[in-house]
Amino acid sequence: MSLADHPDHVSRAQDPVVTFPENRARYREHCEHSPTLLTSFGLALVAGTLSAFAFQPVGLWPLMPLAFAGLCELVGRAPSMKRALLVGWSFGVGQFVLGLNWIATAFTYQAAMPAWLGRVAVVLLSLYLAVYPMLAVGLAWRFGQASRLALVLALAGGWAVTEYLRATIFTGFSWNPVGVAFADTPWLNAIRFIGTFGLSVTVVLVGGSLWLLARRSWRTGGTLLALLLVLLALPPAEEHHRLTNFGPGSAAPRLSSPAIRIVQPNIGQEDKWREGLADEAFTRLANLSSGGAPPPRLLFWPEVAVPEPFQILDQQERPLPYLLPAIPRAVRSVRSGDVLLTGAFALIADDQDKIVGNTNSVFGLDAAGRVLGRYDKAHLVPYGEYLPMRPLLSAIGLSQLAPGQGDTIYGPGPRTLELGAFGRAGIQVCYEIIFSGEVVDRRNRPDFIFNPSNDAWFGAWGPPQHLAQARLRAAEEGLPVVRSTPTGISALVDARGQLLHSIPWRTAGVIDSTLPPPADPTLFSRTGNWLPMLLAVLLLLSAVVVDGQRRYRRT
Repeated sequence: MSLADHPDHVSRAQDPVVTFPENRARYREHCEHSPTLLTSFGLALVAGTLSAFAFQPVGLWPLMPLAFAGLCELVGRAPSMKRALLVGWSFGVGQFVLGLNWIATAFTYQAAMPAWLGRVAVVLLSLYLAVYPMLAVGLAWRFGQASRLALVLALAGGWAVTEYLRATIFTGFSWNPVGVAFADTPWLNAIRFIGTFGLSVTVVLVGGSLWLLARRSWRTGGTLLALLLVLLALPPAEEHHRLTNFGPGSAAPRLSSPAIRIVQPNIGQEDKWREGLADEAFTRLANLSSGGAPPPRLLFWPEVAVPEPFQILDQQERPLPYLLPAIPRAVRSVRSGDVLLTGAFALIADDQDKIVGNTNSVFGLDAAGRVLGRYDKAHLVPYGEYLPMRPLLSAIGLSQLAPGQGDTIYGPGPRTLELGAFGRAGIQVCYEIIFSGEVVDRRNRPDFIFNPSNDAWFGAWGPPQHLAQARLRAAEEGLPVVRSTPTGISALVDARGQLLHSIPWRTAGVIDSTLPPPADPTLFSRTGNWLPMLLAVLLLLSAVVVDGQRRYRRT
């Protein structure tokens, strides 16, 4: 086939790489060795699917950089922008369909929706989410045609930017950034400087360096890989012990190493809202909370630990003077000197006392039942905790996955609860913990993050993936993370992101330990996502420069 007959010739006609006579032979050879459209789609789909096995619960992390090495090869062989975009989109579809398979499980607990709709939802969501890898690959192709190094740099920078966009647009869905594949590698230490999106840059660059070496670009690939290996020499964050002192607004000295108990009652989603479950849940939680270390002790219960409201609020979310039995029942197992942090919900009533909504909250309670503080979840799950376009979707028979009277009402965002001698608690309920840079009130830095969650929705793959992302938040912020869930995986994570203790999935049990100390504020905790985005932009600019220089030399 001649160059003029090639279907992509028109779109490339003004490119100096193919316009000048000395480059036409190279382009003709490039097109002849490019895979067919169907082959490109299939290979990219397989590479993306294999990359998902790098996520938990499989955790074969080397597959992620290897998949990116394969992606670089497919992008480098793409004869047109359209083909490159297809490659990126196909890679994303494969990764998301397998990695998010747990979403289908959530639909099996909603009687108003057929279970098969869950599998359709996974595919449809993946088709949308794959647009973000597609955009990153488009940037890589645009700036990588004259230089393999430029392709790698543009893909790494573009991937970080598009992951950030995925975490932001339409309320965001930040699940499974590719950087989480490195949670069990020494590269995790770098996250306190460059954050999760910077860690994703590292993953892509490792894959790109392997591709360069495979293409016999020994000096370029070896230099890039050597620079990435330097990150392994970064020392881990140093934890510092709490001083026994008085905190702001605290009437008691801080405890240096508070005793804690994390409770996992093993109450499945199929039982969560059945009639009579409240009594059983209170009994099970009380039994698991009894015994252990003497007071003072900090107890942790899961998200919405019992299916009874703890308060009724007005529309300004102020408590109304109703006497509800849930709080007195909850504190029966709380000994004098103990504090209970528990997930719960409150109802919201209008001026006519009609219930119009609810909150997904965490309550801090002492042994007398006094409310020490309340946090209301701010980053809600669309279609899970509220129904967008409710009048339209309700009319066709759809409903939100989480039961409740009306939509869940948004909270104000990250807040720190003062717990007296136990210090300051940052709260992130369930899904909120996956959003990098959005989990801590930076004006009032907590001593730890409590992440109550209900992962009983999430099948077998969701809980370990959720835990892995909580570990990223711990390492980013330099704060220990405490997780309590109904069915697992409840866990204690230190300020370096290392897993100290956990309770297996679908097992009742407790974790008795002391609260790990926080580390000093990390660079990321001070700058947020400005630094990883700056890194991404610098990589993109470097790709433009390298690509431009190579094109200039060839002309």
